[in-house]
Amino acid sequence: EPAADAPGEGRGRGQSEPDGMSGVFFYVQHLLGIGHLRRAAIIARALRRRGLDVAFVSGGAPAGEMNLEGATLVQLPPALSADAQFSAIHDERGQPIDDAWRDARKQILLEHFAAIRPDLLLIEMFPFGRRQFAFELEPLMAAANARGIPVAISLRDVLVAKNKQKRNAEILAAVNRHVSAVLVHGDPALVRLEATFPATPGIKPPVIYTGYVAEASPTAERHDAPGEEILVSAGGGAVGGPLLRAVLAARPVTTVAESAWRLIAGPNLPDQEFSSLAANLPAKVTLERFRRDFPALMAKARLSISQAGYNTVMDILGTGARALVLPFAEGAESEQTLRARLLAERGLLGLLEPPYEPARLGGAIDEALLRPPPPAGGIDLGGAAATARIIQTLMDHC
Repeated sequence: EPAADAPGEGRGRGQSEPDGMSGVFFYVQHLLGIGHLRRAAIIARALRRRGLDVAFVSGGAPAGEMNLEGATLVQLPPALSADAQFSAIHDERGQPIDDAWRDARKQILLEHFAAIRPDLLLIEMFPFGRRQFAFELEPLMAAANARGIPVAISLRDVLVAKNKQKRNAEILAAVNRHVSAVLVHGDPALVRLEATFPATPGIKPPVIYTGYVAEASPTAERHDAPGEEILVSAGGGAVGGPLLRAVLAARPVTTVAESAWRLIAGPNLPDQEFSSLAANLPAKVTLERFRRDFPALMAKARLSISQAGYNTVMDILGTGARALVLPFAEGAESEQTLRARLLAERGLLGLLEPPYEPARLGGAIDEALLRPPPPAGGIDLGGAAATARIIQTLMDHC
């Protein structure tokens, strides 16, 4: 593999203009949950700690207060998924986007890029994902190439597998035409990009594994004297209702039914669903939307029960929590299941795949409680700092 801080040899390089630069123009588009946004925010903070200016360009729904450590938030007209199957893209009013909306947002994005005049363009996912946004991202990458600045792709470890040869060829063409480096936020010792993107050998710019992007561990004592609380979390919450209901249904048949249980619903759980859960909570069960100290709660919990999104799994590994994960696997979603299986094989977490019937889930909870906490180390969690180093190197060699 190329060294983690090696400069890429891809397209989009050349002499950049010395004046008016503002560092990194970082585009991220979240559609349903907030996982993409949260991972991007961790990277933005690492870039800021390295002394780089960052324009953090968000194309999804505003997610409330975000810690960007001084990065400039650029909010585009929001685009959202119509449902969990990503069947359509809607605007902030819930209307399907049309060509006029696309043209207007593309123009806004390109105007911001021209005004900021960054040293480097960093794009999350595209062209490996977010195909619906090619209308603005192809022109954005072309604008960066025209200015002679590097284009880097910020890519999670596991993609939703695409077995269509034509689509893979389109991705390769876009990467090889526009991109200086592909930064994979994962550890090749666990999973390589080829596992979910078989056309990887055709990528011409360097494919650089950064390690996983994780928050710093909130405590120096991993596994020491865990508490009695059972912590249940639903990520951003947009599709978390079924998990929360399934766990509540299974709780009475577990050996810890009398323990304190804390449910973290996530900011995007629909209000009606949150209210319904809150109105029917059993004794010793609390329900909250969000906790800033979530990693610390996880570190102290007797057991964490959650979906298996990228950020939640990184919290599990970072805190050394004893955990049971229930991957989100609706439609074509395979990402959470694949990552969870690989980690379960290494004894780092417990895994239960659907169906989540009460007796079956209750048994899995009891089984997870009997396992020892996962061993520390073995998975590279230094991806945020490594990404910032790579970005700096790409900029220095421009």
